[in-house]
Amino acid sequence: MKGIFVAALVHAVCFISAATESTLQNVALGGRATMSSQLPDTNIGQFGHAMNAIDGNLNSNYYQASCSHTDREQSPWWRVDLLSSYKIEYVTITVTNTVPERMNGAELLIGDSLANNGNTNPRCAIITTISSGETQTFQCNGMVGRYVNLFLRNKLEYLTPCEVQVFAYVEDQCCPKTC
Repeated sequence: MKGIFVAALVHAVCFISAATESTLQNVALGGRATMSSQLPDTNIGQFGHAMNAIDGNLNSNYYQASCSHTDREQSPWWRVDLLSSYKIEYVTITVTNTVPERMNGAELLIGDSLANNGNTNPRCAIITTISSGETQTFQCNGMVGRYVNLFLRNKLEYLTPCEVQVFAYVEDQCCPKTC
């Protein structure tokens, strides 16, 4: 009986005084991605799924099924639903090693609205240029949002992000684990 009381007391103290610790994590990994269209070519389009850009694979070779690819269209967009709102510190974007200029001018948008497919949310940054196969970081300084979009406003183009990482602080409970 004494052991049960001690265990219950330890659990209660842990529950009452549970410390939280925040860690910076890529919250896009658990999200759901979608985009305005997908390249319909059966020989190439099989590789261009929206989810490829949040699979944790920084490979910039489209032909190794690691990038997303919209069809050529007016104002293409790509979006990740983080499934919860986060204070986003920064976003890193990796572009394809073949035609990185397709991402030039893309707006990085963050917010909680799905109006116009999320393309009216506040802007964190505009991609001016990212070198072939490279990754660039965009500071968003705690912008809050559930949806992160890449949007080529008023441009007839393909949109081809290879990886989009969204870094936010996530609180972890220490108890009942050992801190």
